[in-house]
Amino acid sequence: MEQLLKVQNFTVSLDGFGAGEGQSLERPFGHADPGELVSWAFATASWPNRTEPGGSRGLDDYLARDFTHNIGAEIMGRNKFGPQRGPWQDHEWRGWWGEEPPFHTPVFVMTHHVRPSFTLSDTTFHFVDDDPASVLAQAREAAQGKDVRLGGGATVIREFLAAGLVDTLHVAVSPVKLGAGARLWESPDELLDRFHLDVVPSPSGVTHHLFWRK
Repeated sequence: MEQLLKVQNFTVSLDGFGAGEGQSLERPFGHADPGELVSWAFATASWPNRTEPGGSRGLDDYLARDFTHNIGAEIMGRNKFGPQRGPWQDHEWRGWWGEEPPFHTPVFVMTHHVRPSFTLSDTTFHFVDDDPASVLAQAREAAQGKDVRLGGGATVIREFLAAGLVDTLHVAVSPVKLGAGARLWESPDELLDRFHLDVVPSPSGVTHHLFWRK
């Protein structure tokens, strides 16, 4: 079976930004408030970091629950992994997620400054300086027949879209505006030459955009 490259549960603002400006250790999303931007996912029963019982069901929960389905590897950009820029000054930094990252698969971090791989729980992080097609080939091999998730951020997703490598996208558009930051698109219509699109509003206030390759 074909191994798909999938964008899942990626959230952007109403004006198309996946994160704000000024990312730091204290503010992983820059000036954006993740409590507002990604509140639809945080509220679901299936949110992987939920520590309390409860949470919403319905459409949002279904999409949050689908996050790990048949995923064998993840690709992400360096800015999703951490706030450092340039050569690595601190190899003690091992991501935002603590000792139990939510991926449970090999993760390929795209960076111009490679460093040794390391493993936390059942997640191994690899640091690669290659073009999107080469990184995808490595991720597919590591996924052992399962699909590969393209986790973001927005810049990395745009690179893979430009290379024609993305098979499906789920983008949740949140009803907040950021004004600046890492932009995924000016409008979802930019992808309609390559993808079919279903648009599904949610009672939570977000609008889910579901793309699949033509």
